[in-house]
Amino acid sequence: MAPRPAWKGYLKLSLVTCAVELTNVVTHAERISFRVLNRKTGNTVNRVYVDAETGKPVGDGDEIKGYEVDDGDFVHIEEEEIEAVRVESSNMMSLDGFVDKSSIQQIYLDTPYYLAPADKVSLDAFAVIRDAMAARKKAGLARIVLYRRERPVVIEPLGNGMVLTTLRYDNTVRQPDTVFADIKPVKTDTEMIELAEHIIDKKAARFDSSVFDDKYEEALLELIRAKKAGRKAPKAKAAPKPSNVVNLFEALKQSIAADNDDAATLAKPAKASKPKVAAPKARPAAKSKSA
Repeated sequence: MAPRPAWKGYLKLSLVTCAVELTNVVTHAERISFRVLNRKTGNTVNRVYVDAETGKPVGDGDEIKGYEVDDGDFVHIEEEEIEAVRVESSNMMSLDGFVDKSSIQQIYLDTPYYLAPADKVSLDAFAVIRDAMAARKKAGLARIVLYRRERPVVIEPLGNGMVLTTLRYDNTVRQPDTVFADIKPVKTDTEMIELAEHIIDKKAARFDSSVFDDKYEEALLELIRAKKAGRKAPKAKAAPKPSNVVNLFEALKQSIAADNDDAATLAKPAKASKPKVAAPKARPAAKSKSA
């Protein structure tokens, strides 16, 4: 079954418009989820809103959103009033500017979505916008109202479709200097840097997402299987603590040696058993001329 779109609307480049839809890149369908149970009865538990003052349950019809404008003073907002709030980006993403994707700092990138044409009529216009951005190697900037918040986004070609990534607002991002300010400058040794570079070169690889697996999820599954079978929960193995690096230069050299040993072990073919060779016969001693 096709995933349900997270948003439907239009993508606009100047006077060119096409219907599009967003689909979540990430799925949580396969993740382990737990329900809250009553320990005594084993029954599932429902969450109920209660009045903070009286402690009595509040029915669905009596719930209303409120915004606190003063201490204990709220403005009541109906659900229909929120739904009625509309701005242009509620259903229209206008490509207002184009940038190199690499120019956007990683700290501003938030959530990715797949962007695809919503119908066959929109396919041509969608393809023109996609291929033009691909030809110029540019990503488009736009805005979208998603989950009741307007968000800046960056859009870039991806195969036959595009990928849209929501961006974080500047005032919500903690700048690096506020965290890294206490890291003092260090004069690094050139030879040690070269050793570290050598290790990096030896471990260079292409990114392959299929090699990653969720070991925590696997451990949870093992716990569930054990409990279901009436066995005791498996004991977790404590991760070995790394030893303190006393001599950084020696640690780098040992790392290279260890990598070389591992590579040699993997590359070395199995030794074939050598055929036994008979020992050479001893030669008879030469006769002396005087004899």
